[in-house]
Amino acid sequence: MFYLTRYSQIISATEERAVQMAISDLKRDMEMVLGNGERSGAISEAVLDIRLVRRPVPEECFTLMTKEDSPRPYLEIGADSHLGFIYGIYEVSRRFLGIHDFWFWMDQPVRKKERIPVAEDFAWQSRPFAVRLRGWFVNDEVLLHTWSLERDSGKPWQMVFETLLRCGGNMVIPGTDRNSVRNRKAASDRGLSITHHHAEPLGAELFARAYPEENPSYDENGALFRRLWREGIENQKDLRVVWSLGFRGQGDCPFWLNDPHYQTDESRGELISQLIGIQYQMVKEANPEAICCTNLYGEAMELYKKGHLQLPEDVIYIWADNGFGKMVSRRQNNHNPRVSALPPKGASGRHGIYYHVSFYDLQAANHMTMLPNPAAFVEKELGTVLEHGGTDYWIINCSNVKPHVFFLDLIARMWRDGAVREDWAAGFVADYFGEAQVEKIQAAYLEFADHALPYGPNEDDRAGEQFANHVPRMLMTQFIADRNQRAEELLWANDGDHLTDQVDWYESLCRRAVKSYQDYDLKCEKIWTELAGTGNHVEKILFDDSLGLQVKILLGSYQGALFVCQSLQAGFAGDYQKAFYYAGKAMETYTKTNGQMRQREHGKWSGFYHNECLTDIKQSAWVAETLMGYFRTLGDGPHFYHWQREFFYPEEDKRVMLILNFENHLTHLEIYELMKARWDQ
Repeated sequence: MFYLTRYSQIISATEERAVQMAISDLKRDMEMVLGNGERSGAISEAVLDIRLVRRPVPEECFTLMTKEDSPRPYLEIGADSHLGFIYGIYEVSRRFLGIHDFWFWMDQPVRKKERIPVAEDFAWQSRPFAVRLRGWFVNDEVLLHTWSLERDSGKPWQMVFETLLRCGGNMVIPGTDRNSVRNRKAASDRGLSITHHHAEPLGAELFARAYPEENPSYDENGALFRRLWREGIENQKDLRVVWSLGFRGQGDCPFWLNDPHYQTDESRGELISQLIGIQYQMVKEANPEAICCTNLYGEAMELYKKGHLQLPEDVIYIWADNGFGKMVSRRQNNHNPRVSALPPKGASGRHGIYYHVSFYDLQAANHMTMLPNPAAFVEKELGTVLEHGGTDYWIINCSNVKPHVFFLDLIARMWRDGAVREDWAAGFVADYFGEAQVEKIQAAYLEFADHALPYGPNEDDRAGEQFANHVPRMLMTQFIADRNQRAEELLWANDGDHLTDQVDWYESLCRRAVKSYQDYDLKCEKIWTELAGTGNHVEKILFDDSLGLQVKILLGSYQGALFVCQSLQAGFAGDYQKAFYYAGKAMETYTKTNGQMRQREHGKWSGFYHNECLTDIKQSAWVAETLMGYFRTLGDGPHFYHWQREFFYPEEDKRVMLILNFENHLTHLEIYELMKARWDQ
């Protein structure tokens, strides 16, 4: 038997920066795991070194095998590419040291060992990946954007790239807009290929930023667009790049919203096809071997299906899910055609997908919590993608990584092997929570989708936490603006004739969600208690930080949303005191929920949730507080002494009106506290 110990050496002939960075990670992992025991003479000759050796194996693959040598035996990592070596290095960490892919994001407890046995005849060879280009789009990255590790804002991004490589990724969109440019070199240094946001073709600067005084119309300013595209190609000439081609608007919207010349599908498709052709030629002139792709996303999907897009043969077609894991076109505002987003079986050409485990739609999606659809549903959808030939390219919207580890792990197994094992979820739980309570924690994770609120007729119409924050803000805003008109922004979910219809519909859903998440929260609390009772304190904290927190975010958000509905219903009835009171309950509940999230910031996670500004639970609280002020103005204005007398003055003084009030006018929060004292019985 050979042994990996603290005295094992890592020997490499390659000086490639990406490989050296992975070696540094392995050294760190060995320091975390291998103890500081004294060298024993009995095993000193069996200490196993690690050597990286160039071997003729398939691209990105590697072999692991033990070999006898003088003065010491070694574990050979054999590969013929930088990624092969990197994947081999992380396999050693995973297989022998027990450091799993998401160790950093899941605060994996490290079990110290003096030595790790390795069989003298150990041999293992990796297989080619089921998907050729595999990676993450670090999108809506508002938490990563302001968070730092050891006062270094670049370290969180390094951990994103390391984790992606551990999962077998080879490609990344390293952030959105300026972040993507800022992080390109760091991602490339890690050995990853760079690709681009579907609204940022060629990774070039957006026209509206480069030329803020010019009209972003290709007809008017084609030369300026072409200049930006050439600059984008030049700026990335030293990087590995999968070039994204396309022409969308100045932001994540169709270009024709700002250019009225293109009002037919034919004209829109013709221009997009023309410009993709121009971009393609630019890229191929710079590098004839370059890989190009284009996104059939949103409106582009519909144009393609109608035959209005003509693309070069070797461009990878990227089909996109709807943001909820279903391979149909996404809903945009109130438009939801649900066009199939899969290539026909046996279709020629190259095909891939853009898939969301996190989505931001200001309607019903998940950003701070997990995908609200079942793991089996995701596995089935991705299996169908593979059956339809979508094996050339997978880019996964991972947003801020930490809330979405469960599904990112599942998808990594899919792009490695083309399927997941039946015991995958149990293995995930065992990796990060240990063996205690595996069955119950696994069941709790898989139960997550069962509690997600169905809001529409389709199997994937399950709501994330945005449904409990954005929809209440729509309703509150509409009530203040004009309570006699329905909320047009909500027609995608409810087309009631009046705002009262929409509020009543939403209130019934919130009641259902609150009851469901209360039951779920009790189950999670029981698991937490059992972990504490068995002495698994680290695992207890992790459970609180991960699934436990997500359930509390959803429960608190729906409780706040229910109070919003009760406030608006009282407002419609003209009971402005109760309307004010329930708005206060909503404000208080959303504030508490945001506080529960911030309480999970400990150790390295300090400040992680500080910039939670997309779902923005704290914003729901201050919109509810605005609603309090609105109802107080209606019910207590313009002089604001009636409620103060009613809730603050003793009974014998309420009707004595010699002086209207003897004190400063009470604030909204002071009035609310008085109402609570009377009504919260």
